[in-house]
Amino acid sequence: MNPKAFRAAGDPGHPTQPPEDTTRRRSRFRQVVDLTHALAEDCPTFFGERQLRLEPIASLAEDGFNDAVWHIGEHTGTHLDAPYHFSADGAGPAEIPPCQLVVPLAVIDVRAGAAADPDYQLTPGDIAEWEKAFGPLPDMCCVAMNSGWSPRFGSESFRNPGDDGLLHFPGFHVDAAHMLMSDRNVVGIAVDTLSLDPGCSPDFAVHRAWLPSGRWGIEAIALLDAVPPKGATMVVGVPKVVGASGAPARVFALV
Repeated sequence: MNPKAFRAAGDPGHPTQPPEDTTRRRSRFRQVVDLTHALAEDCPTFFGERQLRLEPIASLAEDGFNDAVWHIGEHTGTHLDAPYHFSADGAGPAEIPPCQLVVPLAVIDVRAGAAADPDYQLTPGDIAEWEKAFGPLPDMCCVAMNSGWSPRFGSESFRNPGDDGLLHFPGFHVDAAHMLMSDRNVVGIAVDTLSLDPGCSPDFAVHRAWLPSGRWGIEAIALLDAVPPKGATMVVGVPKVVGASGAPARVFALV
Protein backbone atom coordinates (compact mmCIF):
# COMPACT_ATOMS: atom_id res chain seq x y z
CA MET A 1 0.00 0.00 0.00
CA ASN A 2 1.22 3.45 -0.89
CA PRO A 3 0.05 5.80 1.91
CA LYS A 4 0.57 8.75 -0.44
CA ALA A 5 -2.42 7.60 -2.45
CA PHE A 6 -4.90 7.82 0.45
CA ARG A 7 -7.14 4.93 -0.57
CA ALA A 8 -10.44 5.69 -2.19
CA ALA A 9 -13.77 5.97 -0.42
CA GLY A 10 -15.16 2.65 0.71
CA ASP A 11 -11.79 0.88 1.00
CA PRO A 12 -11.95 -0.97 4.35
CA GLY A 13 -9.48 0.04 7.02
CA HIS A 14 -8.61 3.44 5.59
CA PRO A 15 -10.14 6.88 6.00
CA THR A 16 -12.81 7.73 3.47
CA GLN A 17 -14.49 10.93 2.35
CA PRO A 18 -17.73 11.74 4.22
CA PRO A 19 -21.05 12.00 2.38
CA GLU A 20 -21.97 15.41 0.94
CA ASP A 21 -24.71 16.17 3.47
CA THR A 22 -22.20 15.77 6.32
CA THR A 23 -19.95 18.34 4.67
CA ARG A 24 -22.84 20.82 4.41
CA ARG A 25 -23.70 20.42 8.09
CA ARG A 26 -20.18 21.54 9.02
CA SER A 27 -20.93 25.09 7.89
CA ARG A 28 -23.24 25.61 10.88
CA PHE A 29 -21.30 26.77 13.92
CA ARG A 30 -21.59 29.42 16.61
CA GLN A 31 -18.01 29.69 17.85
CA VAL A 32 -14.45 29.31 16.59
CA VAL A 33 -12.00 27.93 19.15
CA ASP A 34 -8.29 28.34 18.44
CA LEU A 35 -6.60 25.03 19.34
CA THR A 36 -3.13 26.41 18.60
CA HIS A 37 -0.32 27.41 20.93
CA ALA A 38 1.45 30.61 19.89
CA LEU A 39 4.85 29.92 18.35
CA ALA A 40 7.76 31.57 20.11
CA GLU A 41 11.50 31.08 20.12
CA ASP A 42 11.36 29.44 23.55
CA CYS A 43 8.51 26.99 22.82
CA PRO A 44 9.22 23.47 24.14
CA THR A 45 10.50 20.76 21.78
CA PHE A 46 10.88 17.02 22.14
CA PHE A 47 14.68 17.05 22.19
CA GLY A 48 15.01 20.30 24.11
CA GLU A 49 16.95 22.31 21.53
CA ARG A 50 15.45 25.57 20.27
CA GLN A 51 13.64 24.98 16.98
CA LEU A 52 12.53 28.51 16.07
CA ARG A 53 14.60 31.61 15.38
CA LEU A 54 13.49 34.79 13.63
CA GLU A 55 16.23 36.60 11.71
CA PRO A 56 15.22 40.22 10.96
CA ILE A 57 16.15 41.28 7.44
CA ALA A 58 14.29 44.61 7.34
CA SER A 59 12.86 47.02 9.90
CA LEU A 60 10.14 49.63 9.75
CA ALA A 61 12.52 52.29 11.05
CA GLU A 62 15.27 51.68 8.46
CA ASP A 63 13.47 50.13 5.49
CA GLY A 64 9.87 51.24 5.82
CA PHE A 65 8.62 47.71 6.50
CA ASN A 66 9.31 44.75 8.77
CA ASP A 67 10.50 41.41 7.43
CA ALA A 68 12.30 38.36 8.78
CA VAL A 69 13.58 34.94 7.76
CA TRP A 70 12.28 32.02 9.80
CA HIS A 71 14.57 29.21 10.90
CA ILE A 72 12.14 26.61 12.16
CA GLY A 73 11.90 22.88 12.76
CA GLU A 74 9.00 21.10 11.08
CA HIS A 75 7.80 19.64 14.37
CA THR A 76 7.63 22.79 16.48
CA GLY A 77 4.72 24.05 18.55
CA THR A 78 1.26 22.92 17.52
CA HIS A 79 2.10 20.95 14.40
CA LEU A 80 1.02 18.22 12.02
CA ASP A 81 2.89 14.94 11.59
CA ALA A 82 2.37 13.84 7.99
CA PRO A 83 2.59 10.18 6.92
CA TYR A 84 5.98 10.91 5.34
CA HIS A 85 7.39 11.53 8.84
CA PHE A 86 7.57 7.75 9.36
CA SER A 87 7.04 6.41 5.83
CA ALA A 88 9.42 6.75 2.88
CA ASP A 89 6.59 6.92 0.35
CA GLY A 90 3.98 8.56 2.57
CA ALA A 91 2.24 11.83 1.87
CA GLY A 92 3.72 15.12 3.02
CA PRO A 93 1.66 18.12 4.16
CA ALA A 94 1.29 19.37 0.57
CA GLU A 95 -0.28 16.08 -0.52
CA ILE A 96 -2.94 15.60 2.15
CA PRO A 97 -6.36 16.17 0.54
CA PRO A 98 -8.29 19.16 1.94
CA CYS A 99 -11.25 16.90 2.74
CA GLN A 100 -9.01 15.17 5.30
CA LEU A 101 -8.13 18.46 7.01
CA VAL A 102 -11.71 19.59 7.77
CA VAL A 103 -13.14 16.76 9.84
CA PRO A 104 -15.33 15.94 12.84
CA LEU A 105 -13.54 16.17 16.17
CA ALA A 106 -13.94 13.63 18.97
CA VAL A 107 -12.29 14.57 22.28
CA ILE A 108 -11.51 11.80 24.77
CA ASP A 109 -10.94 13.06 28.30
CA VAL A 110 -8.17 11.18 30.14
CA ARG A 111 -7.28 13.96 32.58
CA ALA A 112 -7.94 11.84 35.66
CA GLY A 113 -5.63 9.08 34.47
CA ALA A 114 -2.92 11.54 33.45
CA ALA A 115 -3.10 13.33 36.80
CA ALA A 116 -2.45 10.03 38.55
CA ASP A 117 0.22 8.85 36.11
CA PRO A 118 2.18 11.20 33.78
CA ASP A 119 3.00 8.18 31.60
CA TYR A 120 -0.69 7.48 31.02
CA GLN A 121 -1.64 6.02 27.64
CA LEU A 122 -5.04 6.39 25.99
CA THR A 123 -6.29 2.81 25.58
CA PRO A 124 -8.95 0.94 23.60
CA GLY A 125 -10.93 0.96 26.84
CA ASP A 126 -10.97 4.76 26.83
CA ILE A 127 -12.30 4.72 23.27
CA ALA A 128 -14.98 2.19 24.20
CA GLU A 129 -16.06 4.31 27.18
CA TRP A 130 -16.32 7.39 24.96
CA GLU A 131 -18.48 5.52 22.48
CA LYS A 132 -20.66 4.17 25.28
CA ALA A 133 -21.35 7.76 26.33
CA PHE A 134 -21.51 9.54 22.95
CA GLY A 135 -22.15 6.90 20.30
CA PRO A 136 -19.88 5.66 17.49
CA LEU A 137 -16.93 7.76 16.45
CA PRO A 138 -17.91 9.92 13.45
CA ASP A 139 -16.64 8.89 10.04
CA MET A 140 -13.45 10.62 8.92
CA CYS A 141 -12.91 12.15 12.36
CA CYS A 142 -9.88 13.18 14.36
CA VAL A 143 -9.67 11.58 17.81
CA ALA A 144 -8.02 13.97 20.27
CA MET A 145 -6.59 13.08 23.67
CA ASN A 146 -7.31 15.66 26.37
CA SER A 147 -4.84 14.83 29.12
CA GLY A 148 -4.89 18.27 30.74
CA TRP A 149 -1.28 18.84 29.64
CA SER A 150 -1.90 21.96 27.55
CA PRO A 151 -1.51 24.53 30.40
CA ARG A 152 2.07 23.29 30.91
CA PHE A 153 3.09 24.57 27.46
CA GLY A 154 5.86 27.15 27.83
CA SER A 155 7.39 25.50 30.88
CA GLU A 156 9.80 22.60 31.30
CA SER A 157 7.00 20.60 32.92
CA PHE A 158 5.51 20.24 29.43
CA ARG A 159 8.48 18.03 28.52
CA ASN A 160 8.59 16.74 32.10
CA PRO A 161 12.06 15.14 32.10
CA GLY A 162 12.72 12.67 34.90
CA ASP A 163 15.81 11.59 36.79
CA ASP A 164 15.77 8.45 34.65
CA GLY A 165 16.67 10.48 31.55
CA LEU A 166 13.23 10.00 30.00
CA LEU A 167 10.39 12.40 29.33
CA HIS A 168 7.14 11.73 31.15
CA PHE A 169 3.91 12.86 29.49
CA PRO A 170 0.80 11.01 28.23
CA GLY A 171 0.14 9.71 24.73
CA PHE A 172 -1.78 7.08 22.79
CA HIS A 173 -1.28 3.37 23.44
CA VAL A 174 -0.34 1.52 20.25
CA ASP A 175 -3.31 -0.83 20.78
CA ALA A 176 -5.63 2.20 20.60
CA ALA A 177 -3.99 3.21 17.31
CA HIS A 178 -4.53 -0.27 15.89
CA MET A 179 -8.15 -0.23 17.07
CA LEU A 180 -8.80 3.08 15.29
CA MET A 181 -7.10 1.83 12.12
CA SER A 182 -8.83 -1.53 11.93
CA ASP A 183 -12.30 -0.93 13.37
CA ARG A 184 -13.03 2.78 12.86
CA ASN A 185 -12.95 5.26 9.96
CA VAL A 186 -10.55 7.76 11.56
CA VAL A 187 -8.28 10.08 9.58
CA GLY A 188 -6.20 11.67 12.37
CA ILE A 189 -5.29 11.64 16.04
CA ALA A 190 -4.22 14.58 18.18
CA VAL A 191 -2.54 15.03 21.55
CA ASP A 192 -2.08 17.97 23.90
CA THR A 193 1.47 16.76 24.61
CA LEU A 194 4.72 16.69 22.64
CA SER A 195 4.20 13.31 20.99
CA LEU A 196 1.56 10.87 19.80
CA ASP A 197 3.49 8.32 21.85
CA PRO A 198 3.94 8.74 25.61
CA GLY A 199 7.14 10.57 26.48
CA CYS A 200 8.79 7.46 27.91
CA SER A 201 8.22 5.42 24.73
CA PRO A 202 11.39 3.57 23.66
CA ASP A 203 10.34 2.97 20.06
CA PHE A 204 7.68 5.46 18.82
CA ALA A 205 5.33 2.52 18.31
CA VAL A 206 2.27 4.71 17.67
CA HIS A 207 4.10 6.84 15.10
CA ARG A 208 5.37 3.69 13.36
CA ALA A 209 1.90 2.14 13.20
CA TRP A 210 -0.27 5.20 12.55
CA LEU A 211 1.59 7.41 10.08
CA PRO A 212 2.56 4.75 7.50
CA SER A 213 -1.16 3.86 7.25
CA GLY A 214 -1.72 7.18 5.46
CA ARG A 215 -3.18 9.02 8.45
CA TRP A 216 -1.88 12.18 10.14
CA GLY A 217 -1.31 13.29 13.71
CA ILE A 218 -1.31 16.62 15.52
CA GLU A 219 0.93 17.25 18.50
CA ALA A 220 0.81 20.03 21.12
CA ILE A 221 -2.82 20.90 20.47
CA ALA A 222 -4.32 23.50 22.84
CA LEU A 223 -7.58 24.31 24.62
CA LEU A 224 -9.40 21.00 24.22
CA ASP A 225 -11.31 21.89 27.40
CA ALA A 226 -13.12 24.55 25.35
CA VAL A 227 -14.73 22.10 22.91
CA PRO A 228 -17.36 19.42 23.54
CA PRO A 229 -16.52 15.70 23.43
CA LYS A 230 -18.53 15.37 20.21
CA GLY A 231 -20.06 17.72 17.66
CA ALA A 232 -17.22 20.12 16.79
CA THR A 233 -15.49 20.28 13.42
CA MET A 234 -11.70 20.54 13.29
CA VAL A 235 -10.01 22.72 10.66
CA VAL A 236 -6.29 22.11 10.16
CA GLY A 237 -4.45 24.89 8.34
CA VAL A 238 -1.05 23.56 7.34
CA PRO A 239 1.48 24.95 4.83
CA LYS A 240 1.75 23.05 1.52
CA VAL A 241 5.51 22.55 1.73
CA VAL A 242 6.76 20.02 -0.81
CA GLY A 243 9.06 17.41 0.70
CA ALA A 244 8.23 18.22 4.33
CA SER A 245 7.51 15.55 6.93
CA GLY A 246 5.31 17.88 8.97
CA ALA A 247 4.66 21.54 9.62
CA PRO A 248 3.51 23.98 12.29
CA ALA A 249 -0.26 24.31 11.94
CA ARG A 250 -3.07 26.68 12.90
CA VAL A 251 -5.86 24.47 14.17
CA PHE A 252 -9.45 25.55 14.84
CA ALA A 253 -12.57 23.91 16.22
CA LEU A 254 -15.92 25.06 14.86
CA VAL A 255 -18.47 24.57 17.64
